[in-house]
Amino acid sequence: MKTIQSIFLCSLLLLVACNKDDDGDTQQDQFANFQSQLCPNVTGPTALFWDYANGLPVPLTQIPTVVNPGDYFIHSAYPQLGFQLPQGYTAFEISVNQPPTVGVNVVRNDNNVIWRYVPINSLNGEVAVNDAVANEVNGMFDFFNFNGNFNVLCSETRVQDFGGVQLTFSARLIAFGNFTGLVYANLTYTPSINLTQVSTFVAAAPTNQFDAEVFNTFLPINFQLLVIDEGVLDSDLDGFPDNVDAFPFDPDRH
Repeated sequence: MKTIQSIFLCSLLLLVACNKDDDGDTQQDQFANFQSQLCPNVTGPTALFWDYANGLPVPLTQIPTVVNPGDYFIHSAYPQLGFQLPQGYTAFEISVNQPPTVGVNVVRNDNNVIWRYVPINSLNGEVAVNDAVANEVNGMFDFFNFNGNFNVLCSETRVQDFGGVQLTFSARLIAFGNFTGLVYANLTYTPSINLTQVSTFVAAAPTNQFDAEVFNTFLPINFQLLVIDEGVLDSDLDGFPDNVDAFPFDPDRH
């Protein structure tokens, strides 16, 4: 397992080194004019992050890393959920027994930026994906004490059925007040046991800082989760490790 992991990471690093620009531009500068493949309403790093969250390949020229390392977070009940935070950020563990829920909220110390990931949430019955997304959006609004009008900049929903197991992915990019937030939900409903597995993600920041946070915070944390355990990958960040994920590069299927 270590050998496979090392080969994968070395190959990725070699690819990055061969493609890395020598002009000293930051990643944010390099993708200032990036055009989304899915949403014409946004450009730049925000558009790149939207495509990345929707499982599309994006032309990164180097691995996003935390440039000002701070504390390290490891979930007490799910150590696969572990990563280094940037300085000035604090992680708050989410751990609930009923229903079984595992996740983390990462908050900038001025409470103006949040990165939230809940890879495990098991709910009885069939859950509507719009309800799951709305729950996260409302939670985001509550965090920022926002109760005004908002604008959905981008929206994607995909539904697939595999042998009676329904897989649903839905995402929103929302402008609200002075903030921008990206929210998505992955749902897997199994009728035979009447159970829905829900995985959700939220990233939000002031709109005039969102592009910078994409490369300073959001992507650096996300990329650390690509290797979630000793030799175990979660390549599509859907909460299902590659060794149990039949479709490891498609966040809509597991």
